[in-house]
Amino acid sequence: MYIPREKREHGQESCNCGRWGQWPGLHPVLSGGRAGAHLLRKERRPWGAVEIHRKWGVNSFIVCLLEKVIWYESGQEDIEEGRASLYKSVVSNSCKEMSCYPDFPFPEDYPIYVPHFQFLEYLKTYANRFDLLKCIQFKTKVCSVTKRPDFTVTGQWEVVTLREGKQESAVFDAVMVCTGYLTNPYLPLDCFPGINNFKGQYFHSRQYKHPDIFKDKRVLVVFLSTTGGAWVISRVFDSGYPWDMVFMTRFQNVFRNSLPTPIVNWLIAKKMNSWFNHANYGLIPEDRTQLREPVLNDELPGRIITGKVLIKSSIKLVKENSVVFNNTPREEPIDIIVFATGYTFAFPFLDETVVKVEDGQASLYKYVFPAHLQKPTLAVIGLIKPLGSIIPTGDTQARWAVQVLKGMSKLPPSSVMIEEVNVRKQNKPSGFGLDYCKALQSDYITYIDELLTFIGAKPNLLSLLLTDPRLALTIFFGPCTPYQFRLTGPGKWEGARNAIMTQWDRTFKVTKTRVVRESSSPFESLLKLFSFLALLVAIFLIFL
Repeated sequence: MYIPREKREHGQESCNCGRWGQWPGLHPVLSGGRAGAHLLRKERRPWGAVEIHRKWGVNSFIVCLLEKVIWYESGQEDIEEGRASLYKSVVSNSCKEMSCYPDFPFPEDYPIYVPHFQFLEYLKTYANRFDLLKCIQFKTKVCSVTKRPDFTVTGQWEVVTLREGKQESAVFDAVMVCTGYLTNPYLPLDCFPGINNFKGQYFHSRQYKHPDIFKDKRVLVVFLSTTGGAWVISRVFDSGYPWDMVFMTRFQNVFRNSLPTPIVNWLIAKKMNSWFNHANYGLIPEDRTQLREPVLNDELPGRIITGKVLIKSSIKLVKENSVVFNNTPREEPIDIIVFATGYTFAFPFLDETVVKVEDGQASLYKYVFPAHLQKPTLAVIGLIKPLGSIIPTGDTQARWAVQVLKGMSKLPPSSVMIEEVNVRKQNKPSGFGLDYCKALQSDYITYIDELLTFIGAKPNLLSLLLTDPRLALTIFFGPCTPYQFRLTGPGKWEGARNAIMTQWDRTFKVTKTRVVRESSSPFESLLKLFSFLALLVAIFLIFL
């Protein structure tokens, strides 16, 4: 429902979309989907930024959802500019227990790694479960978001929107931008000499939908890398466990952050090479001092070893029907070139004085708040690239943002925030990924813990060790599932503990379609006892 401030102040009643409310005001969420969904949910909780209920005498608000994601549908080919896109065979890189909303687990019958169509159903279920759809205004384009003349006093914004050919303007007390960074394809054709002479077909990977167009064709897939090569890991990790449930633990995070970076890089590279030797497959990066973000692909080594995929060096020259690669004079016949060269991001509806994007970096404190604004009434949610799921990351950002908007959490002075942003710009992370998106990358657990600390929601392991040692050990040594972020603080979820203690049951319930009796021996029981004692010793050494 769209009720501008001017109309609301002349007697129009508010949208009754929720049960709680504390902070009066009109607040738009400019969203592309997942990030906006949990921010909208935050606004409908007791700890949220706004509420729509006459009981509290609170004003209404508008949510502008830009419908940014195109989910694959059979026969669908056209992709509108400014929208993200998925292809038919997309499967999540983060398993369901690590990528759910912190208080809303995936259904038990979903596969461990969720295909895109089931992910969409999960999002729809989430929206229906918390009655969010009635608060969302679909098919609305945000034309501009500008400061009001009295911004230094009120912190208000004027938002111009376009819907069904009609342009409207309204005043808002705060704005949350959740448009993401996967909508504007980055296609640096000037980096590929001769591309204009190519007579075959070439396009950005964003336009790829299904493999039919590649039948009986020689296809070249290009990705940008300053280091060459890529580390490849499988979703199926040690003993068949999901890779992220093994890798993303608080224990491993403490261990990795306690060692010198070269040693950590060597250990992780050694682990990746345990699946297959990357050098033998032509995949090992030339610069091995930097640990690049791994490529999650269960099939690539098998395709290489059967000759269906050939790994080549960088492109030297593109000709009419062929490509010449560096380090070889031979011309390779090519029919189609797919540029998997990533994306850029921008905020065309915002003035550069609000959020300036330069060299792939935005001047945002903790990737959320513009550091220089006189009033912290604009927040950016989801503009981050963690080595982990974006949903719990965006959820935590949203929790912090609404606490700041409510005045329950204070930001440091602008000078301090600007200094931190400048330091981050000068010291781009070298841990993962392509250079052009390094500015968005952060350590998953460390970053979320930092935001949780701001709102008093970080789990206290020492306290839990005394009151609930089983839970404390599971949190520290087990996978850092999103439920941990809702154990305490604003938005605490009563089901968080049970969700943590049953996470492995939900993970493998869908795969145990054939019941197998497990045999046990006295030796295994003794080994478990010694392992438990070793864990206690490790905890003692780490915390004391």
